[in-house]
Amino acid sequence: MPTSLKIAFIGSHSVRKTNAVHSFAGAVGRSGRSVEVGREVIRFNPLGLNEGATPEAQLWVIMAQIQQELELRTRAEVLVTDRAVIDNFAYFLRATGGEDPFEVKPLVRKWCETYDLFVRLKPDVPLRVDGVRSTNDKFRDEIEVILNAILPRYAPDDRLITIRASEVTEGFDWAGLVERLVGATEPGEPLVARSVTLHPTLWD
Repeated sequence: MPTSLKIAFIGSHSVRKTNAVHSFAGAVGRSGRSVEVGREVIRFNPLGLNEGATPEAQLWVIMAQIQQELELRTRAEVLVTDRAVIDNFAYFLRATGGEDPFEVKPLVRKWCETYDLFVRLKPDVPLRVDGVRSTNDKFRDEIEVILNAILPRYAPDDRLITIRASEVTEGFDWAGLVERLVGATEPGEPLVARSVTLHPTLWD
């Protein structure tokens, strides 16, 4: 079975990624394509998370993300993931103070090429208590700064869409992106074109 198209919803924490993932996956399913969803692996990290996470803990997350995507990549025509290597890498860089003690940058760069599309959710909603993720605004802001710095190097503009988190509601219309997805038949064909419009207020 061929490798599926892979769409990753990325960003810092508490930006409605999980809601967006399931909403988008539902829209893909209704379009007639089979779809698989990858869960946020950080929630299963045995080594710790949030502000106090060690470099080793964040390395575990990157490796677990890749493992999950390898396991799911042939189960459906479309794989939608809650996070990707790139945003997990941002948390890794914060934990390491910007260093790369395990030399994972080449792997991260290469793995980013396996995503057909990144959908980044920007944090314009307040942090909320969910019993797992941090509610520290400074921590989330630090991750956003790192993402701003690394995304241009790892995620080309033709494979990146940015949406405000506040726009991800139950009635969000994914039709424009799903139509483009359903029509993408050539391997490596970008899912984002300049003519594609989700909603005029959703683009940065």
